[in-house]
Formats: sequence, C-alpha cells, structure tokens
Amino acid sequence: MSRASSSEVDGLHETQFDVRVLSRRPGADGVELFELGPVAAPTAAASGDGRQDRAGTLPGWTAGSHIDVALPDGDVRQYSLVGAPSPGRAATWTIGVLREPSGRGGSEWLHSTLLAGSLVTVAGPRNHFEFVPTHGTSSVFVAGGIGITAISSMAAAARRAGVPYQLHYAGRSRSTMALLTVLTREHGDALRVYAADEGARLDLVGLFADMPPFTTTYCCGPSRLIEATELAGAGRQVVVERFTPREVGAPVLDSSFEVELAATGVTVTVPPSRSILEVAEEAGALVLSSCREGTCGTCETVVLEGEVDHRDSILTPDEQEANDVMYVCVSRAACPRLVLDL
Repeated sequence: MSRASSSEVDGLHETQFDVRVLSRRPGADGVELFELGPVAAPTAAASGDGRQDRAGTLPGWTAGSHIDVALPDGDVRQYSLVGAPSPGRAATWTIGVLREPSGRGGSEWLHSTLLAGSLVTVAGPRNHFEFVPTHGTSSVFVAGGIGITAISSMAAAARRAGVPYQLHYAGRSRSTMALLTVLTREHGDALRVYAADEGARLDLVGLFADMPPFTTTYCCGPSRLIEATELAGAGRQVVVERFTPREVGAPVLDSSFEVELAATGVTVTVPPSRSILEVAEEAGALVLSSCREGTCGTCETVVLEGEVDHRDSILTPDEQEANDVMYVCVSRAACPRLVLDL
C-alpha cells in the first residue's frame, strides 16, 4: 500500500507510508478524532538511552502542520494535526475530521471506514501555515468550526513558549465545537468562545481596533470567516489557511505561454485549458502534487525567471510579490515565458 514519491533527507516528509489508527473518539457532534501511530512497534534505541528509534515513531511536526491522507480512489485530503506540536520525532499524531455528507467523500470515507487497528496511507507533515512563538510580540488566533484543529496547535505552542496570546473560537453551538473541553482547561482566560445558538458573536472589527501594534493574527475556518478577518484586519499582519480555494478572476494571460523546465532542459507550451503541472508531468518532470487546487502547497516550485500569475490560496501578498516560488497546479504565467526549477 505504501509507495515512495521522493527521497528527502528525512526520507518521510514527501514519502507516502502507512500508519495505524490507534483509536478514534468523538470530538464533537459530527467530528471524530483519529489517533494515528506507527505500524512498527517502538523499540529501544541502540544507544540504550531509552529513546525510541525511527521505526517506532512518526515524523515530528510544528504548529500549523497538516498531513495528506490517501483515499482508496487515489485522491488525497489534507487534515491538520491537533494538539501540542512535537518538533522532534512524535509518538502519535491526532487529526480531527468533520463529517461532511455534501463534501467530496473524504470525510465520509474516514468516518465510515477507519476503525482502531485500520491502516491508512499518509504523507507529510507539511506546514504552510506556520506559527513561531516570538518573545516580545503577541498573537491572536481566530478559529471557526473545524478550523480549530490547525489553530489548536498554535495556541498550544504559544502557551508552552510563554508568549502573550488570545484564542477566539466561533461555532454554531458548543456541542459542535471540537476540542472545547481541553481548550477551556488549557487556555483559561486566553480563550473566548462564541456559540451562535447562545447569541454570542465574534466582533472582528472591535477585535482589531483593540489589538496592540505588531500583533499577528492567525485565522482558519470557513471562507466567510477568513474573508471577514482579512477585511477587518486590512493593513495588519493577518495569516490565514483556507479549506477551499479562494476565488480568483480571469488569468492575466488568456493565451498559451512557454515554460522552460530548467532541470530537464525541456521547454513546453502550456495552453489556456491546461495547468503547468499537467504539461510538466507529460514532459517527464517529477512534480510532487496532492490537492491540485492550490491549497496544500505540495507542488511548490522555484521560479528562476519570469513573472507569475499567482492563483493559489497559500501565499501572502508579500510572498506573491517576491515571485520566487509558485504552485504549478493552479498558478500560471503573467508573461510569455517562465523558467522553473523542474
């Protein structure tokens, strides 16, 4: 079931491999928490110091990380890792999955199929929504619904580092809000809960008006919450993670363009109806990919020459302006020719 797709130094971050479902438990109405562990049993390290060797652990992860979960039909879904980050090796991972009957089928498969003892193929972790605690600055975390899964690890990292933070969590009702009990216990007065059925409303305009200078806000949740946060926080430092692709207008170029694949020495023509990723793969380039909709970051590619029409949902405006990387599953050329490190 496992298959290698890359060979990084760590050997795992871009390689698919199997993990075992150690347990599953309800996290809220419609939400299941899956605890994942290594297939191999832990063993003592050769040094005799009591540490587990790599065969009995999982790759470490940082606040904001997600993993890819492979579905039986070959599709891939991304799920954020929950709880306190483990930058070294990790004994287990936990993901929270909201069952979405009208979704694309990934959550339905996990909820209906995975039981304790099941094997599932994953890749990662990856992090394009990174939080690094910095002493002397404060952070505000805004989560809506299942977006709390990504935000929970950031709040845990801030608490562990002893830096000032606030956690604002909005949902339909307390019964539908995953992790609420543990978040209340761990974050105390730093946590603000807004349950719609109780008449509580998150006032984003007021939140930003009272926010100290140089505060960074991290937001994850439904598109409506993200858009409202970006609007209220215009001119401030706001970092977001989207579940679904953001809406973009028409491409800068409505015609074909050339892409030189520098590593292979091949130049290809990308027509309006196809992505750079598709054409590059046909030309024999090895491009790691997953979501193919500009949300996961797997296909990040270094830009050597040319201007990019960024159409992803990952890069901030400043990162887009830098023009040094692009996501070839959705982004295109804003000029007649690009040179990419492929």
